[in-house]
Amino acid sequence: MKGLFFVIGLLMIVECSMAQVSLPNTIYAKYTDDAIQLDGRLDEPVWENAVRISNFTQRELNVGEPATEKTEVAIVYTANTLYIGFWGFDREPDNLVAREMKRDFNWGVEDNFEVIIDTYDDDRNGFLFVINPNGARADAQILNNGRSFNKFWNGVWDTRTAITNEGWFAEIAIPFSTLKFKTNLDQQVWGINFERNIRRKREQLLWQGWSRDSELELVNRAGTLTDLDNIKSKTFIEIKPYSIGGAELTPEKSEGQLNAGGDINYLITPTLRMNLTINTDFAQVEADRQQINLTRFPLFFPERREFFLEGQDYFDMGMGNRIIPFYSRRIGLAEDRSTVPIIAGARVLGKMGNTTLGALSMQTASRDSIPSTNYTVVSWRQDVLKQSSIGILSANKYENGRWHSTTGGYGLYSMSELFGDKNLNIGASFTQNINSDDFDARANAHRIYLSYPNDKVEFDMAWQRSATPFNPEVGFLRRENFQEFYTELEWKPRPKNHFKWIRQFSFKGLDMNYFIFDDTGELQSFFYEIRPLGFETRSGESFEFNLQRRAEGLREPFEITEGIVIPEGEYWYNRMEIQAATFSGRNFALDTYFNWGNFFKGKSTQSAFELSWRTSRYLKIAANYEKNWIDLPEGSFDTDLIGNRIEYAVNPNLFGSLFSQWNSEDEEVLLNFRLQWIPIIGADFFFIVNQAYDTSGNSWTLERTTILGKLIWRFVI
Repeated sequence: MKGLFFVIGLLMIVECSMAQVSLPNTIYAKYTDDAIQLDGRLDEPVWENAVRISNFTQRELNVGEPATEKTEVAIVYTANTLYIGFWGFDREPDNLVAREMKRDFNWGVEDNFEVIIDTYDDDRNGFLFVINPNGARADAQILNNGRSFNKFWNGVWDTRTAITNEGWFAEIAIPFSTLKFKTNLDQQVWGINFERNIRRKREQLLWQGWSRDSELELVNRAGTLTDLDNIKSKTFIEIKPYSIGGAELTPEKSEGQLNAGGDINYLITPTLRMNLTINTDFAQVEADRQQINLTRFPLFFPERREFFLEGQDYFDMGMGNRIIPFYSRRIGLAEDRSTVPIIAGARVLGKMGNTTLGALSMQTASRDSIPSTNYTVVSWRQDVLKQSSIGILSANKYENGRWHSTTGGYGLYSMSELFGDKNLNIGASFTQNINSDDFDARANAHRIYLSYPNDKVEFDMAWQRSATPFNPEVGFLRRENFQEFYTELEWKPRPKNHFKWIRQFSFKGLDMNYFIFDDTGELQSFFYEIRPLGFETRSGESFEFNLQRRAEGLREPFEITEGIVIPEGEYWYNRMEIQAATFSGRNFALDTYFNWGNFFKGKSTQSAFELSWRTSRYLKIAANYEKNWIDLPEGSFDTDLIGNRIEYAVNPNLFGSLFSQWNSEDEEVLLNFRLQWIPIIGADFFFIVNQAYDTSGNSWTLERTTILGKLIWRFVI
């Protein structure tokens, strides 16, 4: 413990600076009864009379310096809608980086304008809205002062942009019904902040909190939005029915598909929403990206279904990514990732005062040998101190008269103003299995961690344990029966006098994951990495060279591929790794990875390449290839994984993709074609074609084709 406190103290004094505040740090909204034409031209009289703010400061590349391009923002509102005006002056508008138009575009490589609004004014949570010069839209929910980031929240809002010889300009319209806020106040006072990115210069501008140890998502660094008088959150019921039709074709038979269902959303309070879903369907979800497993541990596939992604952060108890008490893919998906029908479900998400609540209950239908099952998850989180919290999570399953629960509690102490603007997080979690047919007090898991995530020095350490009998039946374990000791220290200086073409170095002298079997204390796995050289250039290229020491402790023989078995024993070996990438915002971008060296008692080389070509704002083509060469005393083999993605967009409301993939283990080509049309904001039409081809012979053999059309409409009453 003395060593721990010494490290914490050392990190606290590495760098000392004050949080960045620019005056004025309040923006005043102006009320209007006049209609605003959403066209990006900002030519209505109310925009001329609104108070604009223009005091933007660089966070990158030259922290603390004024913006090189004039940037202004103003806010006006009507009884029902908040309007944000953006003036992005640019002396070289022909060089704007704007190549995407689809909904929820990848804004990290585009010129963009971002707004975060803390409607609760609690310095913890916010709504993020992002646009680019093409009028593409993206949004997200921010929770826990930036520690949780839900990109899959889709609010009802709109924008229009205009590009002229003076730059690019935008109007954003956000209905107050999209924003959750307290209504028992005489006057609304919200937190708000703005960010502009000028990609060709790698310039990032913020209105407030431009410290390198800050970011837009840290809402406690935001400014203030005021003069929002006499607004109310409209109470409404939102009904979103869907209908779906199509067919599944195989060489043996053709089977039609016709279905319907929908969601009902209701605001219980202005900040607490209930969602009911009936005959839930996820036909529009893109296929999982394939993986090749060369380990003895199960593969993890992330959730892709929007319904579950939207509330994902409410059900996170801070146990990291190895012990997951609630894994939403257990609901409606079998072990082989095939679909299990969902009959109905209910969900409540929101915040009441200092309490964040989440509850989810879903009933699945029986299918083949899989019984009908109820899944219920409940989460309670309480704000304490300035940025800290405590909480409880219970994930439950009821099937065939048997009840299983994984229930526990967690706490987080967090601050982002350590010695001015440094970030520090300290947390702990504990969860226990409870079964109706038996109870084992040893069936538990826990985690203790510390994180110092800052710009020049980043330090992390954790200890976690999953006891031998612990089995979260509604969760996921990346490995069982283990204890892990983890620590990482990275130094990331920014050169000032020499190597000015480098934005930031990355040196890592400590990165260790040490796993032991919980029941015996014997070695399970070991990973140690040092990084003698890593850097990112000012133009956006990156490079890493890493040296690795690895070990595996096999308690039983391990079949790494069919016919090749590695004997039990303890294996130590060394490897080297190079990662390099060009700036992903360019028309052509390349990302590469090489890892080579000893592997158990033999050798292996792993490589991966990803190439993307943005032909225009309408079309992007990307391809990836992964190759493994394995040479062991027990035998040699190699693996291949190939993927291709074509993304296209006609306009911000009509876009899609063609995704294909193949790997040498399954010897199956999977094709996924997806078209999405947004006829009005809040409604969607999808056209999907999925095909599978068997390539185990000398030619492609079509196994199945699925063609579906799905319409989701939105009604408000």
